[in-house]
Amino acid sequence: MAIRVPRVLQSSKQILRQAKLFSSSSSSYIDVPKGYLAVYVGERKMKRFVVPISYLKEPSFQDLLRRAEEEYGYDHPMGGLTIPCSEETFINLASRLN
Repeated sequence: MAIRVPRVLQSSKQILRQAKLFSSSSSSYIDVPKGYLAVYVGERKMKRFVVPISYLKEPSFQDLLRRAEEEYGYDHPMGGLTIPCSEETFINLASRLN
């Protein structure tokens, strides 16, 4: 019997792998603790947030990941995961997930 992994989780895993490779090759980035993920959020000026990877299983966060995939594909302009929403929207979402 096969187990199907939702497309969003597959996309998230690919982004995490790319972020890990990118962060290990660049000493100018601040290390992200194990179990966390750095994301860039904002409409004009991007702000970096470090969030727990447990957010990846939350439907509301998965919706943001789908929007990021639609807008940027896997070529994120900040070199990490870029979320296309306002900083205020992201903070409201993150506060509900905590």
